[in-house]
Amino acid sequence: MARPRPEPPRPAPAGLPEGADRARLIERTLAQYRRYLNPGLARLFQFGGVETVEWAAEGCLVWDVHGREYIDCACGPAIFNVGHRHPRVLAAVRDQLDRMPMSVRTMPSAPMAALAERLAEVTPGDLQYSFFCNSGAEANEGAIKLARLATGRPGFVVMQEAFHGKTLGALSATGRAYYRTPFEPLVPGFVHVPFGDAGAVEAAIGRDVAAVMLEPIQGEAGVILPPAGYLRQVREICDRRGVLLIADEIQTGLGRTGRMFCVEHEGVVPDILTLAKALGGGVMPIGAFVARPALWERMKRDPYIHSSTFGGNPLACRAALATLDVLVDERLADRAGPLGEQFLGRLREIRARHPGVVKDVRGRGLMLGIEFTHRDYALMTSAEAGHRGVITFYTLNNPQVIRVEPPLVITPALIDRAADGIEGAVAAAEAMLGSVGAAAEGGS
Repeated sequence: MARPRPEPPRPAPAGLPEGADRARLIERTLAQYRRYLNPGLARLFQFGGVETVEWAAEGCLVWDVHGREYIDCACGPAIFNVGHRHPRVLAAVRDQLDRMPMSVRTMPSAPMAALAERLAEVTPGDLQYSFFCNSGAEANEGAIKLARLATGRPGFVVMQEAFHGKTLGALSATGRAYYRTPFEPLVPGFVHVPFGDAGAVEAAIGRDVAAVMLEPIQGEAGVILPPAGYLRQVREICDRRGVLLIADEIQTGLGRTGRMFCVEHEGVVPDILTLAKALGGGVMPIGAFVARPALWERMKRDPYIHSSTFGGNPLACRAALATLDVLVDERLADRAGPLGEQFLGRLREIRARHPGVVKDVRGRGLMLGIEFTHRDYALMTSAEAGHRGVITFYTLNNPQVIRVEPPLVITPALIDRAADGIEGAVAAAEAMLGSVGAAAEGGS
């Protein structure tokens, strides 16, 4: 099959600063990072040669302050499933902004009620009741609390190398010691087992376990897919042993893997499902946990036992409602499957041509990962891809892997152009670093 004709760069957006104004903006922004945000972040930007500032975005494209165009293959990560600044999401938020940006909390909120109903319609099985917050970590904190509340038990079986957030409870479920150790002692009761091993899950379930918590595909671990049938096995174990199943769909959900939710690939209905990232359409931050009715008894008796000041605010709920409409109306989950196969095919070609640099490529839908033979290749490739107009990012729990997660509205022509940029970056990393990967394959 002939490759699509490359999509040419678009004109830079209007209003870009010029000359000395642009230079001052870049210098001032980096100075502010060093003095008021985090000097380490400023060093990382400069190490990667990011001597610029982001300026504008639309669809799958981002422009910096110089007017240079980038194809977004990181998505924040996985925030911009419907693309940057989707007009329907923007219109919904603008309409709500003109009417009532924040709730007074003393009367019912129509946008929040409508979003809860919509999530009950699109989530699998009998998931029905929603609680809204502001982020994925908050959604997972709420899910952990609800599981304890509903079962009266304190324990959790969670996965090695998992990533559920960095607040204290979510961090206790997260599986990488690098992030956990500086904050110990964490919340007790979390037992970590290997991801993909259903037998290990069952062996770890004791009398005090409230729930098993997992990502259907581990994102920050390096886009790790479990064996076929694993989710069904874990669901059966949870049912038989009388514990809950929490599915963290914060990165995998909302069309990313080719279904609205990743658990649907195996026909699994979790007891609690957590969402965030793409739910706000890349315009407003919002998180949620959605649960089966039986778990909501204590929440019904005391509706303020768990609360959030800004969770479920009207702007975020209108953004989420519009996002769900776009996902369904534009059939973006259906697009993710064949587009992901196209991108994965190109990445496999890159691996075949650079076997000393690229160790593996894998993924499902438009949630893809490139594993390198050494982390230095990953870091250099990500930086070089940026210089070639492609935004990627390495995974937090496995810096040897960079993820490729473009908006679900990406076109075949843009995929082809992005793959060309990634291959150029791989070749440049190989030329600059020599055989570091081959000498230390699997190193960290």
